[in-house]
Amino acid sequence: MQHNNNHNSAWMMPAEWAPHAATWMVWPHNQALWESGWGVTLSQVQEDFARVANAIARFEPVKMVVDPSAVTRAKALCGPNIELIELAVNDSWCRDSGPSFVCHPQLGLAGVSWRFNAWGGKSAHDLDESLARHALNQLGLECFGTALSNEGGAIHVDGEGTLITTESVLLNPNRNPGVSKAEIEEIFSRLLGVTKTIWLPGDPDYVTGDMTDGHVDGVCAFARPGVLLVDATRDKSSVYAEVVRENRRALQLARDAKGRSFELIELYEASEAVDTEAEVFCASYTNFYIANGAIIMPAYGIEADNAAAEVLAQAFPGREIVPVRINHLAHGGGGVHCITQQQPAWPLEG
Repeated sequence: MQHNNNHNSAWMMPAEWAPHAATWMVWPHNQALWESGWGVTLSQVQEDFARVANAIARFEPVKMVVDPSAVTRAKALCGPNIELIELAVNDSWCRDSGPSFVCHPQLGLAGVSWRFNAWGGKSAHDLDESLARHALNQLGLECFGTALSNEGGAIHVDGEGTLITTESVLLNPNRNPGVSKAEIEEIFSRLLGVTKTIWLPGDPDYVTGDMTDGHVDGVCAFARPGVLLVDATRDKSSVYAEVVRENRRALQLARDAKGRSFELIELYEASEAVDTEAEVFCASYTNFYIANGAIIMPAYGIEADNAAAEVLAQAFPGREIVPVRINHLAHGGGGVHCITQQQPAWPLEG
């Protein structure tokens, strides 16, 4: 069932480190998109997805949505403990098209279905725009709809009332023309329990060429409330370096919902791995995923992987750091966080 109004402010979106019941993913199957659009071989991208899914499945259940045309391949690469859910889909970015799960102290678990328009109409989305509702129906959970065009990769929350997003995504005319910050913040407050929205510039001049227009999960990620891992580059003269500086400046000036300034931990990008033939190569180590007891880390087979793993180990004591090679996925513009979506465990712990 889909509800278009949710006036109970007790609903909240837990932080990613809250215990999960499962991780949701969508299997890549659209050969034209990957091979003609991104210049990568679909079979190799599928191997990357399977590596991520199988790594997560060591720590928690994985629910993999699979287009009926690709079930045989998914079965061949995914472990037996990964649940395959047949459903016709356009693409494979579950972070963006899937539901954002929310919790209520009395009513339990539900989900938000954002108005998904494929990052401002950049790709076919007639099937993916209903993915969140289908996933929530599969679980028998309430679905809260909204007219706000948004993607899961555009928001990070700390579970204590703070949300970080970027102006280049949510204020973009290709998403929400004429909608103000105040109106967006009201929606975040009502649906996600957010009391403080922090706006970063993102990528306003589109210097990266990233089809998301500057998702926050390529800029920074929470380690815990008040502590952020931030994407950093050693190439101080590049156009991307200016994007990094401006986003970092905004974070340095910001205060979270509890009034805290942020401790910023630099996580240098995998610049040596970048394939110059790629239209967009996702080299951001901040695009990791927090699973139960683990950090699933993007890896590229370079020395920088080890440095990133050390930083993440210090930021997440007690969690196993699991590097997963994603060179082909990265060549297609994505990372580990882009293809995963956490389903919180209920009742919520902590």
